[in-house]
Amino acid sequence: MKVVDLTTVVVGPICTRTLADQGAEVIKVEAPGGDILRYLAAGCRTPSMSGKFINFNRNKRAITLDIKQPGGLAALKRLIAGADVFVSNVRPAGLARAGLDPASLAALNPRLIQCGIVAFGEGGRYAGRPAYDPVIQSLSGVAGTFHRAIGEPRFVPMVMTDHITGLVAAQAIGFALYRREKTGVGEAIEVPMFEVAASFVTSEHLGAATFDPPEGPTGDARLLSPDYRPLPTMDGWITVQPNSNKQAFAFFNAIGRPELKDDPRFDSPIARTENAAEYFRLRVEGLAQRSTAEWLAIFAAADVPAARYNSIDDLLEDPHLVDVGFWQYDDHPTEGRIRRTRTPVTFAGGMRAETLPAPRLGAHTDAILAEAGYSPAEIAALRASGAAP
Repeated sequence: MKVVDLTTVVVGPICTRTLADQGAEVIKVEAPGGDILRYLAAGCRTPSMSGKFINFNRNKRAITLDIKQPGGLAALKRLIAGADVFVSNVRPAGLARAGLDPASLAALNPRLIQCGIVAFGEGGRYAGRPAYDPVIQSLSGVAGTFHRAIGEPRFVPMVMTDHITGLVAAQAIGFALYRREKTGVGEAIEVPMFEVAASFVTSEHLGAATFDPPEGPTGDARLLSPDYRPLPTMDGWITVQPNSNKQAFAFFNAIGRPELKDDPRFDSPIARTENAAEYFRLRVEGLAQRSTAEWLAIFAAADVPAARYNSIDDLLEDPHLVDVGFWQYDDHPTEGRIRRTRTPVTFAGGMRAETLPAPRLGAHTDAILAEAGYSPAEIAALRASGAAP
């Protein structure tokens, strides 16, 4: 499967990296300055190869085209004409000005799957506005969940809505490809960040407002508790999540409160949900009695879901991640030794065998143009004109 990738930053690149990890041939098309993510993170060895860019753009090849020039735009259209999938997070008006709108591309390649990742769906009043992840977190209610929980709106400290939307886009492309196998015809897909994030939040927190008229307030009180977090032990933090009666009753025994098994506030999942604030307070009080290691041993013996708290740095040494080979080490051709994550999903039928390093800007321009049918003289002319710098 050949994918032409006209995306930048995170939301598009995580989509196309997912496709690439699962075996697609992904051609990353960049403007002369390159994807801004090349420069948006500290800790680079060379200015255009940030760690973030390396992580989001493995298993891709790169071509640089100035599509504001006729020659560059023609080259992009030739690549799209021979592709299975075209992914973009350029605003629709910009694509239309370049003749890259769905109708034009369908005429160029009727089997093409077009995936447009946008900030807001075209049918609404926000359509066409620019947005990045924090704008979407603010508007979609993600920040509002923090407001309900801790008294002030906050952002999840990672570009969560970019990740979610990119993964939804990859899933939608997979479905569209399957349908194309049945029909022989491609289609256009719109994946709007706002609607995806709003669906994510409200699936979790619509709650009693699912019913019309509402049977109660929005929000899952358990998840919106200020104590829904890793909780302190005598020497650190731990997370414990006893949901079933068996787990909850084992937890009550462990904290020395067996009588709570017969307390009508806590004797069933429904009761514990209705009394979530009190249930969390019991956890806070009980877990302060022992060390993290003691609790982990007790909960493991009782089969109660629990885990120690990992910092970001702790993940680098997590024993389970080491066991499953989560961390991979490669020698990048220009950046030296790098650490990367392996694809977390496994398929019994196998996965991509060859791993491609994240490309330098324009690293494969000549090769990709040659594969598209350009002669050496034509490639040289594109280079000289600045259409393929």
